[in-house]
Amino acid sequence: MHSNNPDALLSRELGTRQLAATIFNYTVGSGIFVLPAFAVLQLGTAAPLAYVACAIIIGLVVMCFAEAGSRVSATGGPYAYVETAIGPMWGFVAGCLVLATGTAAAAGVCNVLARSILTLAPGSPAWVYKIVVVTLVGTLVAINYRGVKTGARVIEAVTVAKLLPLLAFVFIGVFFIEPSNLAWTHVPEASTVLGTAGIVIFAFSGIEGSLMPSGEVKNPAKTVPRAAFMALGAATLLYLAIQFVALGVMGADLANDRTTPLASAAGSIVGPVGRTILVVGAVISMFGYLSANVLSEPRGLFAMSRDRFLPPILTAVHPTFHSPHKAIVIYGVIVASIALSGTYETLTIFANLSALMLYFLCAIAAYVLRKKDIRTDGEPYLTPGGPLVPIAACLSLSWLFYETVTREQFVALLIVLVVVFVLYGLRTWRLKAAQTA
Repeated sequence: MHSNNPDALLSRELGTRQLAATIFNYTVGSGIFVLPAFAVLQLGTAAPLAYVACAIIIGLVVMCFAEAGSRVSATGGPYAYVETAIGPMWGFVAGCLVLATGTAAAAGVCNVLARSILTLAPGSPAWVYKIVVVTLVGTLVAINYRGVKTGARVIEAVTVAKLLPLLAFVFIGVFFIEPSNLAWTHVPEASTVLGTAGIVIFAFSGIEGSLMPSGEVKNPAKTVPRAAFMALGAATLLYLAIQFVALGVMGADLANDRTTPLASAAGSIVGPVGRTILVVGAVISMFGYLSANVLSEPRGLFAMSRDRFLPPILTAVHPTFHSPHKAIVIYGVIVASIALSGTYETLTIFANLSALMLYFLCAIAAYVLRKKDIRTDGEPYLTPGGPLVPIAACLSLSWLFYETVTREQFVALLIVLVVVFVLYGLRTWRLKAAQTA
């Protein structure tokens, strides 16, 4: 990090509750409304196993993030952890992966959200979709432009709004469960469970982006670990309850609706009203995800600009709102542009691959930060199990990657990494040339 650090201009407004709400909102997005059908299609009545596998792997990852986040308090989250631990080159790679994950996921969710809204006005011309996308992104940019506190308040409100229909589905649906629908017909192989988990993990990802505003967190050494464990623990319990109830109500038929499986399950319980409530819940949930995304991800642009990887204009901080306002606006333009050109499935796969690579780097960073005993803001959180946790995280992520990624996807990811390394090399050459000139 550099001594001339614009982080000092940012305002530390995020406490445990606000950061936990941000992580939860980032995690509980569109995935849980769609993925239960995919899990049943792949694993049948043993579908909850995919969530258990995801919870174990993400649990290891979260412990790595918790310790790293308590040791490095600079804005940038995972990018800052990796750069501090293993150097600027890998920090640059991590920063690019964070931005790739965040922008691809946000654009994908924005794509689905806009189309969901347009189901209320069937037959709308194609240009209306573009207006909806730009309006959605523009609204969130305007909210977060006014400061992290304003954005966090919106996220807390949306968290409550998105939870109500999901909790209602669980608490009402549990009375309509048919025990026979939950009986296992077979025990799937570990490779099948992990292959399914590799897709379902999209519903668990998000902590990498939600920790980007690290420089605006109060007492990060305590706040980051508490918020991370609270949010991911709550999300895991919610997911398992939703899958259990949906499967108990619909059985194998849950796999027949790949678009709105939870809405179909709710419809079978209380009729069209239940289906409509879950569809509206999905819209609110996706909006909540985008709120957390637009609050967090521009801080990645800010951090990479701070460390001279991106143009200095991105470190500009608004004199009144104390927000990285130019980074927020530029990030909004990027997301809207990708949303108008991409498809949800392609964007989701790309986001998943980038996230797995990023988690691997952050596990290594957590190991190195502890070994070097780096601490920037108070006594750090010490993960139980010490170095065994990041090692276990790396091994489990490698296994998940092996079971999930196709050859074509692996080649595409390698191409992206090569481009990133070339860009870093060009930057290094340009800086050296400027110094010798």
